[in-house]
Amino acid sequence: MQRDLVDRRRWISQERFLHALSYCMLLPGPEAQQLAIYIGWLLHGIPGGIAAGVLFVLPSVFILWGLSAVYAAFGSVPAVAGIFAGLKPAVVALVVAAVGKIGGRALRPRSLAAIAAGAFIGIFVLRVPFPAIVIGAGVLGFLAGQIWPRSFAGVRKTAAEESTPAAEQSRARTTAARGSWRRAAAIASAGALAWGIPLLALGFARGWSSLHVLQYRFFTQAAFVTFGGAYAVLAYVTQAAVQSYHWITEAQAIDGLGLAETTPGPLIMVLQFVGFMTGWNRPEGMARLASASLGAVVTTYVTFLPSFFYIFLGAPSIESLRGNRKLTAALSGITAAVVGVILNLAVVFGLAVLFP
Repeated sequence: MQRDLVDRRRWISQERFLHALSYCMLLPGPEAQQLAIYIGWLLHGIPGGIAAGVLFVLPSVFILWGLSAVYAAFGSVPAVAGIFAGLKPAVVALVVAAVGKIGGRALRPRSLAAIAAGAFIGIFVLRVPFPAIVIGAGVLGFLAGQIWPRSFAGVRKTAAEESTPAAEQSRARTTAARGSWRRAAAIASAGALAWGIPLLALGFARGWSSLHVLQYRFFTQAAFVTFGGAYAVLAYVTQAAVQSYHWITEAQAIDGLGLAETTPGPLIMVLQFVGFMTGWNRPEGMARLASASLGAVVTTYVTFLPSFFYIFLGAPSIESLRGNRKLTAALSGITAAVVGVILNLAVVFGLAVLFP
């Protein structure tokens, strides 16, 4: 996104991109998809946000479904494993490049590098929970902005920044949406219907005590309580799916992470694999592939659905606060922590690839 939307296409300015990224890092769920929705909303309103959010994950939905079916039906396939082994070093290289590019622009003033280093040490060495790192970075950024206000005055908006498509197309939309209770109520009602109608249909079709209804409720809960990206949510889901519900084995959970790491789209797609294998292992009167496919659809739907409403409800207010120096300083601290977290991802991936 940084390379294509900021550097190459210039649809969105660097400052606005980092502001949006910091907000998405505060939310539970997949921050990459949330950032795509945010940028789509800036450019083309709610239809743009829906298009960006859906299309961001749709290719990986089909690819991972196919790989999951091969995995479940045929087990280990050496040719596919060889392809994955070749892709992994490229994934590491892309993450390292992201650290350099985002870090070079986000760590301004350069003293923010201390927060990035602290975030890396906290998450990689000390295993500090991700929410604590984000909150701590925000507090440090806020305090630093109070002590050194000139350094955290924010990037002055240039003519180029104000002429980007995101700035031009979102200006009137942000003003109209801010403080509109009618709009907020309509979005909340649409969200409730989008979540409730499929649950009712599933309950009447499969029974309220069925596996797929239980999946629907469990993964909805996971989408709201898991902060910290795919690794955090996988730890939470694995504990429940393996130890509490006995839906899948621990080995299957690890294999799912390997599949998700080497497919396009967000790493949180590993949850679709968990949903697929749960339905495969416990078909409950359905054909195995049908049960697994329904489990994958249910899991993916409720995992990504809340992200749309986080953005549509919160983005107008977040955009209107971009000039607020105190918020800018706090978000600068969070963005610096994001650099440390991405560096942690590069190290984790690198160790897994170099020393499997």
